[in-house]
Formats: sequence, C-alpha cells, structure tokens
Amino acid sequence: MPDGTPRRSYNSEGRREAARRNRAAVLDACRELLFQDGYHATTIKAVAERAGVSPETVYKSFGGKPGMVKALWDITLAGDDEPVPMGDRPQIQQILATRELSTKFRLYGAYVRGIHERITPLFALLTQAGPDVGEVLDLGERERLTGVTAFVTHLDESGALGPDVDPAHVADAVWALAGPQLYTQLTAGRGWSADTYEEWLADTLTATLMPRPRTAEPERPR
Repeated sequence: MPDGTPRRSYNSEGRREAARRNRAAVLDACRELLFQDGYHATTIKAVAERAGVSPETVYKSFGGKPGMVKALWDITLAGDDEPVPMGDRPQIQQILATRELSTKFRLYGAYVRGIHERITPLFALLTQAGPDVGEVLDLGERERLTGVTAFVTHLDESGALGPDVDPAHVADAVWALAGPQLYTQLTAGRGWSADTYEEWLADTLTATLMPRPRTAEPERPR
C-alpha cells in the first residue's frame, strides 16, 4: 500500500543532456583520430578513451564503428547535430520559396558549395579507406540522390522543367553535376576556387534546366 510519501519525479532531462555531451565528445574524438591516424587505426577503444567514455557507451550510441562514422558524416554534411532534416532547413526552404529560376539555381549552387566545403575532406579520407567504408559512402550517395530528386520534383511540380522533360533524367544529371567527385576534380584537381565552382554550377544548371522557348517552324512555300 502507498505510505503517503510523494515520489521523486524522474529527471530524464539530465540524462538526455549527458547523452548529448557524450555523443558530441565521441564524434569530436572520432573526427580527430580519423584525420590523425586514418580510418583503420581509429578504433572504438581509441575513440572512447579520447572522448572520456566507455567503449560500451560508444556501442550503445552508434552500434559500432560504421554507425559512428555515418553519424560523423551526417553532422559534417549538415553543419550541426540538430535533429532537423536537410529538407526542412532554412537554406533549402529559401531555395524552394524562390520563384525566379536563375536566382533559385544560384541559391542551390551556394547550398551545394557549402556542403562540399564541409564534407570533402572527410569524403576524400573515407574513399581511401577501401571497402570497409563502402556502405557509409553508398548510403551517403543514396541520400544525396533522394535530396536531388526532391529538388527536381519541386522544379517539375512548379512547371519549371517544361512538359517534354523527363524528371528522372534531370535528377540523374543534377546528381552527377553536384557530386563530390566532380567538385574535387575541379577544385583540388584543376585548381578552381569554391567561388568559381559555385558560379559554374549555377550557370550550368540554369543553361541545362531552364525551359527554352520553342522556335516556330518556318512556313512551307505554297
């Protein structure tokens, strides 16, 4: 039977805050060790020691090394660890709300450029790690295609693509043009600045995707 003593309320907020701090410490340690020692030398044990947590905490939070690296990829891509989908973030919302197509493509070029500036060092490191990180990179590319497809679907639904354009074909083209491989080739490989890449991408999207006025067929002589 109850003895009449009031029960102490469970303070879940303190535990959530501690979990957030541990998660941030683990991902910071993961990033530091990846760039210091490489993928294969970055073990769960080493990350846990640097983060000041137990290996069990890392496994519980991320499920293992691939999950930890994927979480690092996600926060690097987004620029923070806030639980906000990319499509709901202010920069994307501004792109979607902009009506003038050339301005929309310039905003999209700036958005893509920002992502590449954040993610390219990690992308380059992981691509050198071999098949062990193939799943992480493949998942990242599938998610990128999903985002590109959503953008192209928005263009199609707003009437920006024209009636004779195949949205799936356009999504493939934008996915290739805005990919990290091409960004790396043009900047690291050919010495382009990020500004030059951003302007080129916006101009290319504008030239490729903006509807062209149909030319009237010449009248046949009678």
